[in-house]
Amino acid sequence: MIYADNAATTQIDDDALNLMIELQKTFFANPSSSYKLSRPIKKILNESREKIAACINAEPQEIFFTSGGTESNNWAIKSFAEKNIITSAIEHKSVINSCLYAQNYLHCTATFLPVDNFGTVNPDYLQENILPQTKIISVMFANNEVGTIQPIKKLAEVAQSHGKIFHTDAVQAVCHIPIDVKDLGVDMLSASAHKFNAPKGIGFLYVSKNLNLIPFHDGGGQEFSKRAGTENFPAIAAMALALEKNCANMKSYSEKVSTCAKILIERLKENNIDFILNGGENRLPGHLSLSFKNFDGETILHRLDLKNIYVSTGSACNAGQIKISHVLKAMNIPVDYVKGTIRVTFGRNNTIDDAEKIADAITKILNK
Repeated sequence: MIYADNAATTQIDDDALNLMIELQKTFFANPSSSYKLSRPIKKILNESREKIAACINAEPQEIFFTSGGTESNNWAIKSFAEKNIITSAIEHKSVINSCLYAQNYLHCTATFLPVDNFGTVNPDYLQENILPQTKIISVMFANNEVGTIQPIKKLAEVAQSHGKIFHTDAVQAVCHIPIDVKDLGVDMLSASAHKFNAPKGIGFLYVSKNLNLIPFHDGGGQEFSKRAGTENFPAIAAMALALEKNCANMKSYSEKVSTCAKILIERLKENNIDFILNGGENRLPGHLSLSFKNFDGETILHRLDLKNIYVSTGSACNAGQIKISHVLKAMNIPVDYVKGTIRVTFGRNNTIDDAEKIADAITKILNK
């Protein structure tokens, strides 16, 4: 079995899994209780928040635990959905649909910035489209379908020069490229644990201490009275551990997956396969969006599936829908290539042998 769909989700880290199981068995008290049985749990929560903050150069009180990237994006955008929101045409559906919700129900207009053929947002476009009534700007750090890394620091500078709030969906970027929220100048940042070898159903939202975030839902005083409900502390601790480990090994992991991607591309070229590599050169390491001329991506996916090789067609969130993704449409991928698009995303458990086998399997499928 070769799993190469790490942009969709990753295999959980063994240490993170063991920690989560141990905490579930050993500590069962409610973290909000006042007796001594709860004190170790409160310590675990505080230490986890500190670890996560350190990984992105934030302060612990700026980290809010959520159920994942979708919740983080919804919370960030809807908290400041007033008059006008600016985002890009290739955002994750959780951002696009949050903007559409604000437009349909909160009397807020939404501006969708175009991208170039590599999927990049031009800071000049942002500069030209900011309105006096614009409240928040949200541009993803790296695209989930094609891996394009955006010029986040420049975009944030433009936003700040106009006194606007800048949010970035960094779900695909966290642990894959270095992130320093202070250096970048972002006001909010979303992350999802299962994208970096941690459990599903947990994530975090970084919010600058200068912002007044509205509560996600009401109830108790958890998460600084911003997100009520008993914390999933075993998953939170596992997320913090996985994040810390991946950040510490980011350079070696990046080199490994980049090599796998390079080998796959080289083998396809050696086999004279006609394809386009989407997203340009400034992409996430190990992230490949490949469009094959006059082929069907779903067919390629299913035939790879029969060989126990697992990839995706564009975004996993569009699974089962036979249509061209909004990302590829926005990038103007040629018509005779766009329907033959698959996404291969290598992770830390992949090997060069995996890359060669995938290339060989794709070649045989297309030649057949």
